[in-house]
Order: sequence, then C-alpha cells, then structure tokens
Amino acid sequence: QVQLVESGGGSVQVGGSLRLSCAASGRTFWGYVMGWFRQAPGKERDFVAHIKWSGGSTYYADSVKGRFTISRDIAKKTVYLQMNSLKPDDTAVYYCAAGVVAGSRSGEYDYWGQGTQVTVSS
Repeated sequence: QVQLVESGGGSVQVGGSLRLSCAASGRTFWGYVMGWFRQAPGKERDFVAHIKWSGGSTYYADSVKGRFTISRDIAKKTVYLQMNSLKPDDTAVYYCAAGVVAGSRSGEYDYWGQGTQVTVSS
C-alpha cells in the first residue's frame, strides 16, 4: 500500500522559513516524479515544485522560484521542500504527490499525501 506522509507544517511569520518532509513507502519510486502542491481555502490546488527520483532534476512554479528548494534523500525515501522568505500568499495546505509524468497538473499524479498546513502571518 503506497503511503505519502507529510510533516513539518506550522505557523511562521513573514520572512520566516519552514521545511516540509514527505516520507514515501509501499513501493519503489525509482522512475517516479515527486511533486509538491498547495491549496488555499476556496482556491484550486496549485503546483509548487517537482523532482525526479532518478537524476534529481527539479522544476518550480514561478511564484516560488528562488525561495523554495525541493530535494530528496534516496536512502530515506523522503522528499523535502525548504521554504524561505515566506509570504502570506504561501499560506495553504501543502500536499506531496507521486506520479510517472513530470507535470504540473494535479491530475498527472497518482498518489497523494494527507497534507500539512502552512500558515504565514504578517
């Protein structure tokens, strides 16, 4: 049974940092792409970043480029999202996802975590 478990969310002030983790289990994810998405209240789920397990190539949404960094620890089967210079607009539930397509649409991902709340206050 595939499981993606996010952790690391919380409340932070503007300009602060958080690191989210996504622990993956239940299958081999080599060849998969791991993505982070976020969803604010009343809004659609938006792409944040993705990384390929093999090779480690990354891709970011323009809104987070230069502030967020996605990385992975192959031995721990964990993907991270380091978020710096946080803004109130970054407030959302953040979801980890896994799929075989290196895409930016939520429908391209097959597995999802339960989400972790990030709140940025001014």
